[in-house]
Amino acid sequence: MGNKMSHLSKEDLRFLQENTKFNKDEIKQWYKGFMRDCPDGQLSKEKFKEVYAQFFPGGDPEAFCDHVFRSFDKDGSGSIEFKEFLLAINITSNKGDPKEKLNWAFSMYDIDGNGTIDKSEMESIIKAIYNMLGSAIQDQQIETPQERTKKIFNKMDTNSDGVLSKEEFVQGCMNDRCLYQMLTADGEAPK
Repeated sequence: MGNKMSHLSKEDLRFLQENTKFNKDEIKQWYKGFMRDCPDGQLSKEKFKEVYAQFFPGGDPEAFCDHVFRSFDKDGSGSIEFKEFLLAINITSNKGDPKEKLNWAFSMYDIDGNGTIDKSEMESIIKAIYNMLGSAIQDQQIETPQERTKKIFNKMDTNSDGVLSKEEFVQGCMNDRCLYQMLTADGEAPK
């Protein structure tokens, strides 16, 4: 996956057309921009953080970026190649299906990859979100990450086992517009 490509292969183009909601021309445009920013065909974690930081000038998105990057870097190579990048963009964009978006969000929140989200993982992500938002939320009365986590678990942990399964997470978000918007960083609620 780490080889330099000057053009998008027909196989990758076909794969992305079948597995994203982007059409051929959109995929080519994304590829052109990706290769302009990442001439070696790989998006490093440092470059990812640099790009992400531009969207949150008053905050510190570093910790949140680590979580997002981990969930995008499917092969664990330490960099994101174009296919991983566009699949992730597809899921996280408004074109993405709400359940797909929630499955991706679950993988980001499940830091240790054990198939459940515990309270410390949830607190870690919420803390990272607060740091990322920085001055944008400074003047607002917000709950601590611990308070927010407790509320989330009270709503979602239906079997009261102290962890959230993927099913509890997805169902809890689908049933609660505010939770969905906060946990997926999406302005639109599921339909």
